Amino acid sequence: MKRAIAITAGATAVVALAAGCGSASTSSSSSTTPTPAASSSASASTSGVATVKTESSGLGQILTNGSGQTLYLFKSDTGMTSTCNGSCAKAWPPLTTGGKPDQSGLNAALVGTTVRTDHTTEVTYNGHPLYTFADDAQPGQTNGQGVNAFGGAWYVVSPSGNAITTAPASSPSNSGGSGGGGYGY
Repeated sequence: MKRAIAITAGATAVVALAAGCGSASTSSSSSTTPTPAASSSASASTSGVATVKTESSGLGQILTNGSGQTLYLFKSDTGMTSTCNGSCAKAWPPLTTGGKPDQSGLNAALVGTTVRTDHTTEVTYNGHPLYTFADDAQPGQTNGQGVNAFGGAWYVVSPSGNAITTAPASSPSNSGGSGGGGYGY
């Protein structure tokens, strides 16, 4: 437990130092929109600051990034440690940030960060690392809801920071994706 606290405190100090030394710009890069060919760090520019906000969906209020892309949690993650790397991170790009994440309409105390194995900083909410889904081609889509891939289930995140485990209501924003995406899951 002490080690986890020390790691979290160290990561927070690094993020705070980076934010103090970086530019004052808080604009979000358009590279936050994943594509099927997205790399593991394509969810947000490491020099840009990520945004987490809420949007209405067929599942109710959910978390999205600054571009309106749905954010997911991975049930196989262990605490604030991401277990999604390599091909998993291509299908489920982590929401990374180059400073303290911006948040809009959320409990700021639940917004945090964790350092990934590739040394990028991933945004967390209520202790869960956050991801987009490469098969969500348009903002608001929830094609990854309930998908079992890479050893666990993926769920959208509520503003309270918990997984929403219900199936999405049928809507135009959910069309066009089977969750397969050619990733072999």
